[in-house]
Amino acid sequence: MRVGIIGLGYRLGYLARVFSVARPDFEIVGYVDPDPAGLSYATEHGVKIGPAYDSLEALIDGGNLDLLMVGSPNHMHLDHIRIGLERGLRIFSEKPVVTSIEDTMALAELLGRYGSDNVMVGLVLRYAPLYVDLRKAQAEGKLGDIASIEASEHIPPYHGAFFMRDWRRYEKYAGSFMLEKCCHDLDLYNGVMGCRPRFVASFGGRRSFTPANAPQGTGANDLEVYHRKPSGWQGSDKVFDSDGDIIDFQTAIVSYENGAALTFHTNINVPDDFRRFAVIGAKGMAEGDFIRNYFRVTDSRTAERLEDKTYKNSELSQHYGADEQMAEDILRHLTEGVPLPVSVVDALEAGLLALSMDRAMRTGSVVDMAPLWQQFDAALGRAG
Repeated sequence: MRVGIIGLGYRLGYLARVFSVARPDFEIVGYVDPDPAGLSYATEHGVKIGPAYDSLEALIDGGNLDLLMVGSPNHMHLDHIRIGLERGLRIFSEKPVVTSIEDTMALAELLGRYGSDNVMVGLVLRYAPLYVDLRKAQAEGKLGDIASIEASEHIPPYHGAFFMRDWRRYEKYAGSFMLEKCCHDLDLYNGVMGCRPRFVASFGGRRSFTPANAPQGTGANDLEVYHRKPSGWQGSDKVFDSDGDIIDFQTAIVSYENGAALTFHTNINVPDDFRRFAVIGAKGMAEGDFIRNYFRVTDSRTAERLEDKTYKNSELSQHYGADEQMAEDILRHLTEGVPLPVSVVDALEAGLLALSMDRAMRTGSVVDMAPLWQQFDAALGRAG
């Protein structure tokens, strides 16, 4: 399988390794990136990478590609996906697929023209064993009708500081923090609800990574944690005085079309971090944590513990065992047509929810998403 990469950053360098492990003939025939931060990681782990090309068009012309992998900065995704689709390629894009409502609608129009099956997306948590078990318990009727979900994504200070130093600190490149980092989680809970979000309220800002909270000591250990994770393109050493415009905490309340509700909280300065959920239904509840690796299901009537599992991360996976499964499933989808658990349309719907959370936060209002869904369906070419 001949593969080209545009945007060979840390994530795509890692995925090049994971996909190569999953399929020995997975060949990176070339890439486009003026500063390929992920190149050394890939080559150090035995992945052979073809030559650099000056442009995506040159890579496509010279590579005879079976798959184009898009890992460029988020604001560039739309143009790169468009070029790939116009050239008849199958495409894998990292999340978030696009960064704005306008680009969402533009991509929806492209999908309506070229087919959504030609674009796959790296919403890797859909493949996590914990989420697979959650959906299995739901399908088996152990939860009943879902009433509410309480969920969070928290990351530790070293990772939060990375966001304050990396190109992702600028919304013009990455989109908002809720979109860039939490679209994974929003997609998961959209999937559990089985319908679209309707009304959204949200609050947030920056309260941790501010000049007043900068460490006052002069020892090396006082600042080491905040520079532990290296930044790439547009990187900076500034953490508490970052010139970025992203938030460091946000909460949101979502009402879905079926009347069920979600509360979601994110914070990027959580030293004992967790990424957990409690899905509460009429017949039972499910709770789990992707970081602390547990899953429990409890019956509402008897309080009997129906499931109680723990998970062990592999050495290879960065996402709780999900990366390897995603690679295997995408490769089977490409070669055998096996359906995937998540689509690019799902990804765009999660993105519109994140963008609506940001709008609600900035305007201090409750956002009604119905007009967005009408616009989105029209762009996809769906009947109203």
